[in-house]
Formats: sequence, C-alpha cells, structure tokens
Amino acid sequence: MSADGHANDALGQSPGFAVPDPVSLPSIKGKISDEEWRLRCDLAATYRLTALYGWDDMIFTHISVRCPDEGGKPRFLINPYGVFFDEMTASSLLKIDVDGNKVDESPYFANAAGFTIHSALHMARDDAHAVLHLHSPYGVAVSAQQGGLKRYTQFSMIVHDDLAYHDYEGIATDLDERERLVKDLGNHNFFMLRNHGTLTVGANCATAFLRMYFLEQACKTQILAQSDTKEPLEEAPAMGAKVLQQGAPAFVPGLGDNLAWPGLIRKLNRENPGYDI
Repeated sequence: MSADGHANDALGQSPGFAVPDPVSLPSIKGKISDEEWRLRCDLAATYRLTALYGWDDMIFTHISVRCPDEGGKPRFLINPYGVFFDEMTASSLLKIDVDGNKVDESPYFANAAGFTIHSALHMARDDAHAVLHLHSPYGVAVSAQQGGLKRYTQFSMIVHDDLAYHDYEGIATDLDERERLVKDLGNHNFFMLRNHGTLTVGANCATAFLRMYFLEQACKTQILAQSDTKEPLEEAPAMGAKVLQQGAPAFVPGLGDNLAWPGLIRKLNRENPGYDI
C-alpha cells in the first residue's frame, strides 16, 4: 500500500517480500558525515516520539528531513516502507531524491507516492527542513469539520492564525497536486489537509514536532469541548492574534527547540531507547 492506503507495485512484484527488522541492520555511523548522522538520529527519534504520543498510523504516513545536497541534487531522509514508527532507527532510514527514489543501498524500499506532499513543501520552502504529516483521529476529525479549527483554547490560538488549509483531492499520489499544496501553505507553518490530516514544517525536527504538539492538542481539545451540549466559547480574532504573538517565541530556532527537545529525548531514552543505532 501507499502511505495513504493504496496498493504499491513493489509489494505486488515481490509476493515473498518480508520487511527486515531494523534493529538487525549494521549501524552506518562513521560511514556517513557527522551532519547526516545527526539528522538521522533526530528523525528516527521523531518517528518514535510520534508513536509514543499515540499519533502514528501504523506505517501509513511520513516524516521527512532534508539532507545536505549531493552533487547539487537535493537529498532527503524518510522512513523505510513497512517499518513501524516505534521501531525506527537512524541506520534504517532511507536517503531519497526529490521524486522519492532511494539513492543509497538498502534492504528496504521507499514509498515514492507517499513523498508527493513532502517533496513539494521541502522544495518550495527553504525553512521547511523538516515536514511532519499525521493521520491522527483528532486531527482528521477537525480536518473534516466545515469550520476547521476554532479559537476555543489557548492551544488553538497559538496555532489558528498560522494555519492554512488544503482541500481534499483524493489520496496524494498525483504530482500535479504539488503546486496547489505549495500555494495553499504559503508562508504558514501549520497545515490542515481537509478530510485527511495535519502537517507542520520546521527548521528542524524539534520545531516541527513542537508545532505538531500544539496542533494535535488544539484538535483534541476542540473535539472534547464539542462533546458538551452547548456550543464551546470561541475567543475573538483579536485575542487569537494576541496569543499567536505571545506563543511565537516557542518556535524561534534555539528557543523552544532547545527547551523541549532535550527533555523529549530523555523521555524517549527512558521509554523506548535504541533509535540512535
């Protein structure tokens, strides 16, 4: 299947294919640049943290990071197809080109179709080094609501005015959709894919993950607030703008990422170690 549930030709061509256990792979630390290894560790940690927070969808979505270019060509890291988020390792991640094709030897294969959304945003935004896309129940639920995200909570007001929307066009395998995705995101950092899910971008994994934390909390609290028999209280646009400004420092490089990320890594090392192999 593709990242969003479609059959994948690679599986059809290999009926006996079995996804290797990522922990069984030899480490590639020392065989690549220090910068790439750092990016691999951060991305593998992000996958495991996504699972730890209950945001994963088995193998069906992606988190990607841009690597340093090679020979003037863009390179990215992404999950090997078939590896669960909670078992991701730095060495098992795939290095791919802008079309989602792997460029290094690996026992895994890439789901090129699932990289459609990510490639568009990486290439259009110089600051989008990390792209995190989820299909969480609360995020999908809010994406299907006609009014989208409301200014019901502090979580949502931190997000609301920096949130863009993209209308549903079916499972994201059509390369023509790239242009519309880029146009709809614009210079926003939070993205709601209608009837589909949530997405955040960031200068690094830490920032993209922190943004997703607030977006997911905003969606969850909206659904919970709507369980009341009375309509939830929505704050005025002026208050939303104020809270957005107050919360903005959390996403400035070197601030929120340096505060939250080290603690997240300590939490991961306690509860699910082994991502950095």
